Amino acid sequence: MTRSELISRVAQRYPELYQREVERVVTTIFNEIAAALARGDQVELRGFGAFSVKRRDARTGRNPRTGDPVHVDAKAVPFFKTGKQLRDRLNGRELNGREGAEA
Repeated sequence: MTRSELISRVAQRYPELYQREVERVVTTIFNEIAAALARGDQVELRGFGAFSVKRRDARTGRNPRTGDPVHVDAKAVPFFKTGKQLRDRLNGRELNGREGAEA
């Protein structure tokens, strides 16, 4: 799903909102998540997952074409860990919102 598809779906689900309002909300949420990660904070959305930043140390890599060693600078990369409720839902273990319920 792309960002524009997400906006369209939310706008369809909530017809009382204008599409430009939905777009503003989605953009604001994404911007706030990005800003929090840039500050080094973790963003936790209960039942969905947690966004965080992992630091990768500088290292010596290899050029895949030539095999020559190449210096790779240290960097920060975004990381997402799914929440238990999302994992269970993806694996078909959710039954009427109750955890651990048997079919």
